[in-house]
Amino acid sequence: MDECKTKYPLLLVHGAGFRDLRIPVYWGRIPAALEKRGARIFYGNQDCWASVETNAAAIAARIGEILEETGCEKVNILAHSKGGLDARMAASSLGCGEKIASLTTVATPHRGSKTLDRLYGRAKPLWNAAAFAVNNWIRLVGDRKPDFLRLCEGFTTEAMVRFNRLNPDVPGVFYQSFACVMKRPFSDLNLSTADFILSRLEGPNDGLVAVSSALWGENAHILRGSGFRGVSHLDAIDLYRSPMTRRKGEGVSDICDTYVNILRDLKARGF
Repeated sequence: MDECKTKYPLLLVHGAGFRDLRIPVYWGRIPAALEKRGARIFYGNQDCWASVETNAAAIAARIGEILEETGCEKVNILAHSKGGLDARMAASSLGCGEKIASLTTVATPHRGSKTLDRLYGRAKPLWNAAAFAVNNWIRLVGDRKPDFLRLCEGFTTEAMVRFNRLNPDVPGVFYQSFACVMKRPFSDLNLSTADFILSRLEGPNDGLVAVSSALWGENAHILRGSGFRGVSHLDAIDLYRSPMTRRKGEGVSDICDTYVNILRDLKARGF
């Protein structure tokens, strides 16, 4: 099958808190589902707790490596969460736009977090302590330039207003975005508390990112589940390695199908 065999190779860009490792795979069953259908996949391999600026430079370098290896002129980028910001900066501020055919973001906080605005303005010593612990621990597993505090500051709404002004969409690149929605706090037990808080401060969300923040550009879509759970921030990368529901119908039952459809569409568009 070659329904996902796009003209240009696919670069998967992960979000914060995880690394591209062979085991466990950040993207769950998704890469296998795409490769089975002809996709050629590469990974960003950027740090998991570095700033957007640091990771954008890593993504820019990675794009160059992929183009040299494949002989292609461009790549398609599919990015989750903060990875979407890393990729957007690489495209815009670092001049990689001419090397990118399409940029698809999933659950990316393009407009920041009002919830983080409130939390970040309080108990600053606790944030500093958390940054010290995270930065030192994560160096042990491979991060070269971790900067937990700067990363969190970058998710505030004020910081994202500035980011969006400095990193506009690049003409000629096809941008599309997907937001995810949990149906209720217990849709994903790992994110139940966060969903409860975000629902009251920012409205519908995926347990970490509000729909209003994740939707970006004219080609913006909302992923809703076909069953009881909905689609959480972790479901978006198939963290649990299984369909969200066996129930078929309107909405997403298996996130792998969503990614297959994304690549089918990119192929149809000539990317």
